[in-house]
Amino acid sequence: MRMTINRNITVFESGGRSASSESLIVEEPLSIRIDGHPYSVVMRTPGDEAAHGAGFCLAEGIVEVFEDIAAIGFCDDDETNVLTVTLTADRRAKVAGLLERKGFVSQTSCGICGKEVIDDLRQIISPLPFRHHLSPESILACANALPAYQPLHRQTLAAHAAVLYDAGMNMLAFAEDVGRHNALDKAIGKVFSGAGIDQAVFALMSSRLSYELVQKAARAGIEIMAGISRPTALAVELAESVGMTLAWARNKRLAVFAGERRVTDQDTG
Repeated sequence: MRMTINRNITVFESGGRSASSESLIVEEPLSIRIDGHPYSVVMRTPGDEAAHGAGFCLAEGIVEVFEDIAAIGFCDDDETNVLTVTLTADRRAKVAGLLERKGFVSQTSCGICGKEVIDDLRQIISPLPFRHHLSPESILACANALPAYQPLHRQTLAAHAAVLYDAGMNMLAFAEDVGRHNALDKAIGKVFSGAGIDQAVFALMSSRLSYELVQKAARAGIEIMAGISRPTALAVELAESVGMTLAWARNKRLAVFAGERRVTDQDTG
C-alpha cells in the first residue's frame, strides 16, 4: 500500500527549464461500514486503517470505550478499500438511531448555522474536566518540534500531522494524512485501542483548528489543543462550550483563544 507516488515534472525557474521528479501524497477513498452497513466515505492517505476507524467511531459517538468494538476488519483487495467495524450487541442497540442518520456529525453541512452545529455536537460531547495545565514553554516546544514527526510532509509537502501527549508531555501517538481530520482520527485511534485514551491530555495539529477537530478531541477527553495555524470562530465557540483550551502556537508566540486557565507557569499532571 503506497502513501506516496513519484511523478516526472517540468520546472521553470530563473528563466530556465529542467526536468525533475517529485513525490505526491496518495489520496484514496475509504468506505467505513458499521455492522456491514455503509456509514461514510472519507478521502484519506492509506495506512493505519484500524486506528482510523476506531478514532472516527469515537468522534462520532458510535462508541464510548474501545470494548464497544467487537472487531475491525480492513479489505483492500481489488482496491475496494472497505473498513468494517463490528459493534457489540449492547452498543449496537444503544446507537441504533445514530447509525440511521444520513450524514455524520463531523461532516460540515450546508444550510445550517453555527448555533445548530454547536447544539448538535453538545448531544455527544460531555464538558471536559479541569485536571491538567501546561506551561507556554512546553506547548511551544512541542509545536516547534512538530516537523520531526512529519516525514510524509517532508517528502510530499502535502500531509497534515496530529500528535498526542500525556500529562508529562510524553508523546503517545502521531499520525500523518492528506486530511487533518483523518490524521487526528488515526492518532486518537492508536491511543484509544492501546494505552487508553484517558492518558491523552494535549493534542497538537499541523493545521488550522476547525470545529470538527475540536469535536474529535473533546470526544476523546483531550483538554488542551494547539495548532500552528489559528482556529476558526466556530472552533473557539465550541471549545468554550465544552471547556477546552484552544491555542495557536508558532515560533515564540502562544495565543490562547479559549480556556486560558489551563496555561500556567508550570506543567502539572
